[in-house]
Amino acid sequence: MKQFFTRTAVLLCLLSAAVISLSAHSQDRPRYAYLGLEPDIVTNYLGPTSRKLGYVRVTVELMVNDVEQLEIAEHHMPLLRATAIEIFGQQPEEKIKSLTGREDIRRAILKAIQDLMKNETGAEVVKDVIFTKYLYQS
Repeated sequence: MKQFFTRTAVLLCLLSAAVISLSAHSQDRPRYAYLGLEPDIVTNYLGPTSRKLGYVRVTVELMVNDVEQLEIAEHHMPLLRATAIEIFGQQPEEKIKSLTGREDIRRAILKAIQDLMKNETGAEVVKDVIFTKYLYQS
């Protein structure tokens, strides 16, 4: 009987240590959330001549730093959408159509959104901007 209680006590100690370890480990992991700019962004861009405009259609997802900041990002959605649309509308055709230009645009949107959120909330809130669909027509 004594041996049974000793084994049970050891198992309970091991189980408690495992639970504490798991909860500490889960607190260390980032708790990112994703938020889509709905509907897709569709806007014109500058063509090779001022008479010719092209359009771009992009599905944009925002990676939010923490699940708890998701509501903050949703609250500022009109500002975030307007910023992305404005940046796309200022781009020349060669930048819209090239892979390096697309990456430059993505980084410009990320920086602008982070700066806006920092001014509005005191925190960057958005960790990354992801284009999941990118179509253009000239």
